[in-house]
Amino acid sequence: MNSLRWVTALVCFVFLLSSVLIPFASADWTMFRSDPTHIGVGVGNPVLNATLIWKYTTGGGFSSPTVENGIVYVGSRDNKIYALNATNGAEVWNYTTGNWVFSSPDVANGIIYVGSWDGNIYALNATKGNQLWNYTTGNQIVSSPTIVNKVVYVGSRDDNVYALNATNGAKIWRYTTGGGVDSSPAINGGVVYIGSRDGKVYALNATNGSKLWAFATGDQADSSPAIVNGVVYVGSDDYHVYALSAANGVELWNFSTGSFVVSSPAVVNGIVYVGSDDGNFYALNSTNGSKLWSYASGDVESSPAVVNGVVYVGSLDNNVYAINAINGVKIWNYTTGSFIFSSPAVVNGVLYIGSLDNNVYALGASPNTASTPKITSTTIYVTIIIAAIVTSISIVFLIKKKRAKI
Repeated sequence: MNSLRWVTALVCFVFLLSSVLIPFASADWTMFRSDPTHIGVGVGNPVLNATLIWKYTTGGGFSSPTVENGIVYVGSRDNKIYALNATNGAEVWNYTTGNWVFSSPDVANGIIYVGSWDGNIYALNATKGNQLWNYTTGNQIVSSPTIVNKVVYVGSRDDNVYALNATNGAKIWRYTTGGGVDSSPAINGGVVYIGSRDGKVYALNATNGSKLWAFATGDQADSSPAIVNGVVYVGSDDYHVYALSAANGVELWNFSTGSFVVSSPAVVNGIVYVGSDDGNFYALNSTNGSKLWSYASGDVESSPAVVNGVVYVGSLDNNVYAINAINGVKIWNYTTGSFIFSSPAVVNGVLYIGSLDNNVYALGASPNTASTPKITSTTIYVTIIIAAIVTSISIVFLIKKKRAKI
């Protein structure tokens, strides 16, 4: 009986590891919009106050921060990519490109991938900042890269969408649209979804770049799509937010705002959150597009982040807003010195965002790296496997012991 209890305890321990530790693996914000589907949803603690933890002065810019393993990565209009200590804002390293960096970095397997207005996509060592490779496109890169299965997907103002080998930068394929591609690719189920300045939203085969479908909006589609439950949500400069079938591009619904929709939607719990240049931030029913609430935030080109019932977004009225995700009531706002095009990243109760006042801000409760261990997904799964092996051996031992008594 005692042996059985011991085995039962081990089994419970395995499930405890699965349910408690695994969320730490996705707590970082490693790319634009948080993950390849670009739904803009984070995990962990929400930022419930606007206390300034630190700010770091760069050349300013539109780039949205990404965060991994206690480091904030962000681009700037001084042509640089910065790595900053997430706890105190101290510079870890910087790398100089040939022009402005509006693109947001993607961190994958110890490598930073980011585009520049000099037309290059760069791969940099995440620890030291040294260049591993670069790939030259035919025009400026505003699009933020998305890395899936060791492939870099990114758009360029040379009218192309690219798929590059993440290890060496070799071109795998490219697809030519009818306009520049500032939209950042969202990837789900082996399909790349991306907007173009030719007014279309494209679905491309992620393996070979072949077109699966294209949907024509009425103007430039600089907004980056979000994919949830077989639906593509995306904005357009034709003043609309669209919901499209991910399978065939058929329009499911559209919602009309009063101006451009450059903001990329965040989607969670059946609600689409998106900003517009009409001075409002919207929450829409994801099924039918009906308005649930709107908040008069000033013009919004920043893309929202949602964490545990709070939605965060920057505004061209110089403020970062925290809004109750259910009812649209403002929780707090923090005023910077200029427009905010950058989109927030929220990690462990801290919000990171850039402003055109040339600063990167960290707002909220101070991150405590001592009390929050940096648990990687590899560590988690190895621990679970070891525990499972121990449990299996124990069960076999118990069975053998019972047989021996018979």
